[in-house]
Amino acid sequence: MNRSSRLRALGGVTFVLAAAVFTMAARSDADSWPAQEGCPVIAGLDNVTPETLRHIRYLADDALEGREVGTPGERCAAEYLAARFRELGLEPAGAEGTYFHTFPVRSGTELGPDNELQVDGMHLALGDAWTPLGFSASAEVEGSLVYGGSGLSRPGSPEDRFAHLDLTGRILVVESGDPDAPHGGSIRGDPHFKATVAAGRGAAAVVLLLPEGASLPAVDTETRAALTVPVAVVRGDAAVRMRAAAEAGAPARLRTDVRPMMSEARNVVALLPGAEPEHTGEFVIVGAHYDHLGWGGEGSLAPDAREVHNGADDNASGTAALLEIARTLASGPRPARPVLFIAFTGEEKGLWGSARFVQEPSVDLRGAVAMLNLDMVGRMVDDNLTVFGFGTAPEWDAVVDRANAALERPLTIAKSPDGYGPSDHSSFHGAGLPVLHFFTNTLEDYHRPSDDWPKINVEGLQRVVALASEVVGELAGVATAPVTPTPVATERPTPPTAPSASSESRSGYGRAYLGTIPDMTPRDFGLRLTGVREGSPAEKGGLRAGDNVVEFDGKEIADIYAYTYALRDKRPGDTVKIVVLREGERVTLTVTLGERR
Repeated sequence: MNRSSRLRALGGVTFVLAAAVFTMAARSDADSWPAQEGCPVIAGLDNVTPETLRHIRYLADDALEGREVGTPGERCAAEYLAARFRELGLEPAGAEGTYFHTFPVRSGTELGPDNELQVDGMHLALGDAWTPLGFSASAEVEGSLVYGGSGLSRPGSPEDRFAHLDLTGRILVVESGDPDAPHGGSIRGDPHFKATVAAGRGAAAVVLLLPEGASLPAVDTETRAALTVPVAVVRGDAAVRMRAAAEAGAPARLRTDVRPMMSEARNVVALLPGAEPEHTGEFVIVGAHYDHLGWGGEGSLAPDAREVHNGADDNASGTAALLEIARTLASGPRPARPVLFIAFTGEEKGLWGSARFVQEPSVDLRGAVAMLNLDMVGRMVDDNLTVFGFGTAPEWDAVVDRANAALERPLTIAKSPDGYGPSDHSSFHGAGLPVLHFFTNTLEDYHRPSDDWPKINVEGLQRVVALASEVVGELAGVATAPVTPTPVATERPTPPTAPSASSESRSGYGRAYLGTIPDMTPRDFGLRLTGVREGSPAEKGGLRAGDNVVEFDGKEIADIYAYTYALRDKRPGDTVKIVVLREGERVTLTVTLGERR
């Protein structure tokens, strides 16, 4: 894809989020570290050295509560980053002359006033006996109940009664959990999975029965998009009565009123202008995500710990490196070509911020020549650094080798050709840009509350900053003519060895392999593809970047979850029909699935 056809600039959407109220600590250096009203001031921060660690110390403080997307802590982190860019003299490059590229995100769910469950003429008490789930549709359904046992199919088993039930137009009642899984937990035992499958089989609504002694779940933290049918859970004695009523095929009426709560998410965008007019409109992008996991939960590798996940390495380290690269370039000779610095939010949710920026940029991205990404660069061990993306441009080997040779102590660099991966560079490579992704590997604190600032290898982080600054300087033309990497549209990825912690946390598609790169930004309907891997079943079957998958082998694809479930249901060698929306037209493609290795 040539550069001029990659992208077009779109305007940002601005929403308002009320500022949080934090306890403010007294501090004597407020003039040098101005704080946004309502955001924390960390006492003695100017005593933390070097400046790289000072940034991490602020971003990874408990007061920011893990910087989860759409929260007050994330908002304060964004204010901090904008203030640092401003101090460095960088120009705002967000929407409407600000440093912020904003977009709405779903931050939770609340129940409206119109919820009712009536079984065989008996009303159940909302909040005591039952509640809708946060991903329930808002609708009213009246019909007969049908009991589906565990709600799980067991192919090949003669006792698989559920697979043969007629669910059309009926209210399905099933037990919660997965009796075949340890502790009852599995993807197929998730209520969202069961309800998605049931809706696909024509069920009008789904009611899950909680085990004895279980409490009703809260709905306020649910961020998944609503399904097409009402979904509720019932507990205690009411669950016993509901089970008996379903076995008897009794009538029921379910009315649900579930409303999403929206917050504002903000990428932080700043521009270092270039010195030479002939390079106006061109720029190098340097990025890092600044969000993390908040108080844990989904994505945490300590799922039972209700503690702040400060994410010092992931990714306060990359964010600090971003600021220090900006400081290095801003304080030296002005580069010939501009450099765009972006701190992304929503990476932990599935590259939300970078994907949204690529789709709706605050600057015209047709002039972008390359994107460098820094994610988890604060825990270097034995001088080792991994850099991904060498297959995305033939110039990368020479550029990185020269930058490394310029260091006082060169690093040991493991080179990977793959331009896709579980971080923000994927969004830009899917748009046709050459990319590099810097990474010092995961350690035992990854996605746990123990990922905190005292564990940062500051000296190693500064060496990554020095290397990346040399690379950016060569691309931007600090000392010589700017280097323009030649985009390689696709590259064959390195075969995986052992699964990494990050890939494990984002996988779950099963053994069948398709080779699509999903755009995980929430959409009204379907799953947009950022790209497809070279030589994959997806490429061979005709799938393309930009396609919006709406049907998979006869199953409607409303979102990433439905796509995951549909793919998990298949085996290597299966031939499936995939329907995509492409430039406003429905296109049906036939794909033979491979095997995930």
